[in-house]
Amino acid sequence: MFLKEVFDRFMALLGLGVLWPFLLAVVILIRVKMPDGPVIFKQKRVGKEGCLFTMYKFRSMTVGHSGSSVSVAGESRITPLGAVLRKYKLDELPELWNVLKGDMSFVGPRPDVPGYVDCLTGEEREVLKLKPGITGPASLKYRCEEEVLAKVEDPQKYNDEVIFPDKVRINKNYIKHWSFVLDMKIIIYTIIRKDLEEEFLR
Repeated sequence: MFLKEVFDRFMALLGLGVLWPFLLAVVILIRVKMPDGPVIFKQKRVGKEGCLFTMYKFRSMTVGHSGSSVSVAGESRITPLGAVLRKYKLDELPELWNVLKGDMSFVGPRPDVPGYVDCLTGEEREVLKLKPGITGPASLKYRCEEEVLAKVEDPQKYNDEVIFPDKVRINKNYIKHWSFVLDMKIIIYTIIRKDLEEEFLR
């Protein structure tokens, strides 16, 4: 875990230092294409041990929308530029700041909004033992989650009854098998968009 912490802080600092011209370009694009609102989207998420923290992302939706917490591909509240940012996960780059601050890790369970993890009981709460991550085994399996939800009749219900419980199961298995080598594997698979072996998803 000490090695994981050192890796996270060093790579987050390096990433911000190397990517700042690209991040600036995205900021300018958002300012030009989506002028009616902030560049950065801030939201309270549940972190390690259930503590709340503020997560940062590039804004990808219209301001003042009244949609649900579940996002579906093709929604009108997602702007054209936002759709591109979300497709390639570029909206999540500001989370490097969360990693540098120590709120998040590169690899771990994705941080949920309050209301989901609050319902976890017993062994399910093991997913709160690690810092939430930018990517993780559940993120690999559900990298096309918004497209999947767009195909079902009730996205919110499908997320609550199918996807969320499956993510909890996968994240529990990840914690059980955790190693620094596994984290490196997940990062590489995230970059090359490859699925993790089934043994880590069962």
